[in-house]
Amino acid sequence: MKIHELHPDDKPREKALSKGIGTLSDAELLAIIFGGGLPGMSVIEMSQNVLRDCENRLDRLSRQSPQEMMRKYKGVGEAKAVSLAAAFELGRRNAGRTPEIDPQIKCSADIASLMRPKIGHIPHEEFWVLMLSRANRVIRQCLISSGGTTATVVDSKIILKQALDCLAEGMILVHNHPSGNLQPSGQDDSLTHRIVEGAKCIGFRVLDHVIVTASSHYSYADENRL
Repeated sequence: MKIHELHPDDKPREKALSKGIGTLSDAELLAIIFGGGLPGMSVIEMSQNVLRDCENRLDRLSRQSPQEMMRKYKGVGEAKAVSLAAAFELGRRNAGRTPEIDPQIKCSADIASLMRPKIGHIPHEEFWVLMLSRANRVIRQCLISSGGTTATVVDSKIILKQALDCLAEGMILVHNHPSGNLQPSGQDDSLTHRIVEGAKCIGFRVLDHVIVTASSHYSYADENRL
């Protein structure tokens, strides 16, 4: 059976998106990496043949060089072999690294310390959102917009979509003032209010909006303005 003849729930890419990448078999994962099969042979059949040759042991397959794969397996050319070798190499590198602990936010100074190296010294404004877990750990840092020396355009709908996409429990707004002036502008106040109200509608908390400069920071939460 060809890939296009499968039920949508059984197609590797569609299955990964709807049910999670962990639900795929080894053959289905290989099929995604290979991308396509041969005339008369689907990519899943090709993947099954490769695994069968290795007695279904991925560790044996991972030790093969791209050149060896190209010699041994019909339909596995340079692109497929290098893609598979790259996937194995990424897995090895990831396995050999100690997972980083997501930083936990306890106060506005933590936010400033995290973001100042990114935006404290740049000559233009950038607007970021920190997405937080229930324990106030940063699970994603999102650059929303980058603008000029005095302003940047921010679409609140993009911020709320980002929060939904990563299932955040809360968020912190952060932007810089290249001028060094810590005081929020009227536009800053209006944007903060708009995002806070929008977040409430979908059950998210905006914990703070922090303005960062090269040497200091301003916190809406510290000033009781949220």
